[in-house]
Parts: sequence; C-alpha cells; structure tokens
Amino acid sequence: MQKRFFSIAFLIILQISFTWITWTNPVLALTEDQKIFSESWRIINRSYVDESFNHQNWWYIREKMIRQPFQNREDTYDAIEKMLATLDDPFTRLLRPDQYRSLRVNTSGELMGVGLQISQDGETGNLTVIAPIDDSPAEQAGIQSQDRILKIDGFPTSELTLDESAARMRGPIGSQVILTVLRNNHKTPEDLVLIRDRIAIHPVTTELRSDLGSTPFGYIRLSQFSANATEEVAQAIQSLEKKGAKAYILDLRNNPGGLLLSGIEIARLWLDEGTIVYTVNRQGLLGSFEALGSALTKAPLVVLVNQGTASASEILSGALQDNHRAILVGEKTFGKGLIQSLFDLSDGSGLAVTVAKYETPNHTDINKLGIMPDRVIPSESLLRNQVATAADHQYQAALELLSSQFVVAQKE
Repeated sequence: MQKRFFSIAFLIILQISFTWITWTNPVLALTEDQKIFSESWRIINRSYVDESFNHQNWWYIREKMIRQPFQNREDTYDAIEKMLATLDDPFTRLLRPDQYRSLRVNTSGELMGVGLQISQDGETGNLTVIAPIDDSPAEQAGIQSQDRILKIDGFPTSELTLDESAARMRGPIGSQVILTVLRNNHKTPEDLVLIRDRIAIHPVTTELRSDLGSTPFGYIRLSQFSANATEEVAQAIQSLEKKGAKAYILDLRNNPGGLLLSGIEIARLWLDEGTIVYTVNRQGLLGSFEALGSALTKAPLVVLVNQGTASASEILSGALQDNHRAILVGEKTFGKGLIQSLFDLSDGSGLAVTVAKYETPNHTDINKLGIMPDRVIPSESLLRNQVATAADHQYQAALELLSSQFVVAQKE
C-alpha cells in the first residue's frame, strides 16, 4: 500500500512538473513582437493605479492575447491597444515611436501642428478641447476650451484614439487641415480650415501693471507646465519684486497642465509651508509633496482659472487655495486628477500609464469634478488682445479683490 501511494504521488509530481515545463517553455521562445507585448503587459501589471485592472483577470488577458499570431509590429501595437482598451482609461495608452518622440518634444521644446490640447471621453469617444496654445493656429481660428472636434479632414474622431487624433492634426508647416468643430453650447458644427505652423512653447508672459492706481502689481500668465516653466516663473517673480510689485495675478486660464513636478516646484515659489499635493497609489498609500520654505514673495495673490485649467494647473490652484495663499477667480476647472508616467518600450515606442491619482491638501479628489473657485465669474469669448483688459470680466474681478480688504495673503 505504501509502495502504491508512493507511485501515485510520484506520478502526480511528474504531472505537475510536466505542466510547469509546458507552461514556461513558450515564454523562452517568445518572438520579438511577443516580447514587446509582454513588456507592455508587465508595465501595466506592476504600475497601473487600479489593482483590479477594471475588475478583470489581468493574467487571463495576457494569456488570451499573446496566443494570437503577430505577423508584424503593427499587429503587436493593435494587440497592445486592445489590451489597454479593457482598462477603460483614455489616459493609459500606447505611443508609437513617432508619437512618443512628439510627446517628449511637447513638454520641452516646440512642435508643428495646430496647437490644441485635447482630451477624449473614455465612454463616448468625444474629442474635447482642453485649451488652445497661445498664438497658435487653433487660437487664431477662435477654437476654445470645451469645443468638440468631430472630424479631422472629414474622418470621425470617434473612430480614432487620442494619439491618432493628435497625429492627424500634426504635420508640415504650411499644410492645411480641416477641423469640424462643434462649439460649446452650439447645435450646428462648422468646418474650420487651419494652416499648420511651428508651435513655440513660451510658457510665461509677465508685466508690471498699474491698474490698481498707486499700487503696482505683477501680472503673470502661465500657459503650460513645460520643462522650463519653473525657471521662467521664478525669474518673473524676482524681476517684478525688484520693480516694486505689491500684489500678483497669476493667470492659469486655458493652461492644460504638463509636467507634474513643474506644478509642484511653481507652488513652492509661492508657499513657505504646507502640503502642496497628496498622491494616492494603487495600494491606497498616500505620498505628499511639501513646501520647502523657499517662497519668493508673500504679496497678496489672485489666481484666474476656467474650464481649460487642468491637471498640473489644478494641482497648483488647489495648493494655493487650500493653504489660504490665494483666492481663485473664474470658473470650475477641468477636473483631471490622474497622474501618468511614461515608460520606454524596447523598440522606441512607449506607454503612458496612469500610476496614481492626486488630492489637494484638503484631500479633495477633483478628477472629473474640478476645483470650484472662491469667486465664480463666467467666461466670455475674448480676442487675444482683450485678455487681461477692461473687456475681461474675470480679470476685472481679480483687480477688485486685490484692492479690497478680503484678499487672503500667506500666513506669516
């Protein structure tokens, strides 16, 4: 009986060993395309913010899709995109090599196209304008935050990914693209012909103004959190301080965000103490970024925001509002409270992956909700030369606050 039991046990062990060998051997024989697919799967498996992977078996997704034949690299990319689509997260996406290079340029230099920051609704597929870039063909055509892009050269954007839409709008300088735009609160779309151009990223404009009479103040407009934004804002504040600025207006309207760390570093230019932002990872663990006692000014501050104020702009706005360092004026912000990281793939492509969400210092989760300003002033259609003038009601409201006794300055 003991001998028979030993034989059965030995057969079971052999069967388990055989199963293990057949399970692992295919991994050793992966093709280059299968390796790239597996790379993508592993990055999501260890980094994605939702540990349930949208309530599905992530291992099963891999085993099911890796068995499909990949005839070429495009088949591999299609499989990766189908895998990522199961997460129902438009911000987690594959970036083909040319798209990956363009994204890196977008945060550090210049690009060629129409100058639109866009977002795509994961449920409806609607392509929505976050904001046009200053002095771009899109801004000159009158495209505004919350407008919807229905077609690009006649092709429906609902059938394109976010990056495919962006790629179709990019192109050589002087070339033409036709955007079918449904303006916010309008019922009838219109075709706009835009001529692509070089989009230079100069994130900061600044001016010492005297709209408050005898009290000079600094006006700083920040259009994007690019790699050089922190240095330019710091230089602007230091220059305005030397010129005698007694207060500030920081204009974050139509600023779609950019680099997370730029938002944090710029908050430190205004804050001596306090939490700037909390990050929450897939385990629900909190991390935080704090002010470092390096504020460049303690002068009163009003921040202008609108529906195009998104992502890193909301981090900065929330930090200044919750720490009672500034009053926010304008409209409720866009509501993008997710943090993406970029991951390289071995063939030059990359993944943008949602790795965490953020909360303001008061633990407000603003994703899809936005930040409500302290004083709500509706936006209006303005020409570029009307921004921050008497025709700009939000700007005028900021001036009123700066000249009143209700301005909230930094705690001493």
